[in-house]
Amino acid sequence: MCQEKVLSLQNLSMSYGSKSVLNNINLDVYAGQIIGYIGPNGAGKSTTLKIMLGLIEEYSGTVELFGVDIATSGYSYKRKIGYVPENAELYDNLTANEYLTFIGELYGMDKSKAAAKAKNLMQQFDMEDVLHTRISSFSKGMRQKVLLISSLLHNPDLIFLDEPLNGLDANSVIIIKDILEQLVAEGKTIFYSSHIMEVVEKISNRIVLLKDGEIAADGTFEQLRKQNKQGSLESIFNQITGFDEHKQTAEKFVQIVTDGDYDE
Repeated sequence: MCQEKVLSLQNLSMSYGSKSVLNNINLDVYAGQIIGYIGPNGAGKSTTLKIMLGLIEEYSGTVELFGVDIATSGYSYKRKIGYVPENAELYDNLTANEYLTFIGELYGMDKSKAAAKAKNLMQQFDMEDVLHTRISSFSKGMRQKVLLISSLLHNPDLIFLDEPLNGLDANSVIIIKDILEQLVAEGKTIFYSSHIMEVVEKISNRIVLLKDGEIAADGTFEQLRKQNKQGSLESIFNQITGFDEHKQTAEKFVQIVTDGDYDE
């Protein structure tokens, strides 16, 4: 594997008022890796992503992308990254063609080249017939595909994906997983954050688990399984985070649902 360092977090810390969210995170990511970035809600995953994307500046420590400190490098590094947020607001009044062309231009692409590339990528998702349709009429899955295309249109070297499979059908999920594997084969680096443990387990060649703002585990799935003596990533996740009440919670929930003593 290529040892070109693409991303480096050094003593990264972040607080909201008196609440500490990240505590001295140290992490180096290299070209050609798919990092599965996981953790419970509130562990600091989204905050980490937003800092690396330059959306949050009130942090301590150092964040380097492509060997340059983003706090002093300006915004040029953003042309080399792509991003699919968990909850994105698209410009619903624009057509898919207008939106993707606009995004391509933001990344410095020529308008005609962006439009042509967007059309070709939409074809791969069998969406050419809605290229000139307003996004407001799109289903959740269609909107997610447009987001994915917009994040890759400019051929970025580092791709941040936050729950990128939301709303996609099974066939589309398979296609996206294959796309990610082939992007990595091309030397791209992918930072993948998700709660879907099965997908993270299958596509990641390195898994970083965040707990209470600190890295609680870092390694390949096989390494984590040997260390924790568990069969699945979900089991490892539950063991490391100390969450062992899921069965009891489910049993109590079902008991309430099926309790015949409740009146209308």
